[in-house]
Amino acid sequence: MRDLALLTFLTLDGVMQSPSGPEEDTSGGFINGGWARSCWDEVMAQVMEEAMAEPYDLLLGRKTYETFAASFADVGDADPTARKLNGATKFVVTSTLEKLDWNRSELIAGDVAAAVADLKAQDGPLLQVHGSWQLAQTLVANDLVDEFRLWVFPVIVGSGKRLFGGGNSASGLTLSRTRRTTNGAVMSIYRRQ
Repeated sequence: MRDLALLTFLTLDGVMQSPSGPEEDTSGGFINGGWARSCWDEVMAQVMEEAMAEPYDLLLGRKTYETFAASFADVGDADPTARKLNGATKFVVTSTLEKLDWNRSELIAGDVAAAVADLKAQDGPLLQVHGSWQLAQTLVANDLVDEFRLWVFPVIVGSGKRLFGGGNSASGLTLSRTRRTTNGAVMSIYRRQ
């Protein structure tokens, strides 16, 4: 049995859409992409320390998979982030892709909640979900998240895709760790009770 941790960057008002660049996800007319850039380097150092140090497999939605693959699949092992991501098994939830080119990638199609529950029941390292808004909504709605690793940035953007929206059931969480960066971003790790 293994746990599933959802890792995401959020604005202070709860938006997780397009943190790293304006072109990352413009769906719904979102024009505030790149809102995390002012805190990026310090937060990414924290992500490497808190999230990428332990063994893990990745569970990704198609868009996040394509973004990560474009950024890291052809980068050599000299880059520590690429080394960790390239070495992880990547389970990709998609209804449109038929083939995955990034090494160690496996397709998940059909009943996502059942497939993820099966993955969690297997032996293996922690399953990490990075970003992947639509997948995150499915996981939260089906009570499949064991841990939320949230990096909240001191930015308000107003509209955009939110991690916690309507339809989520009430759930108790326990704060297990928190840290802040010098530029005001706060990492909080919450576990299900």
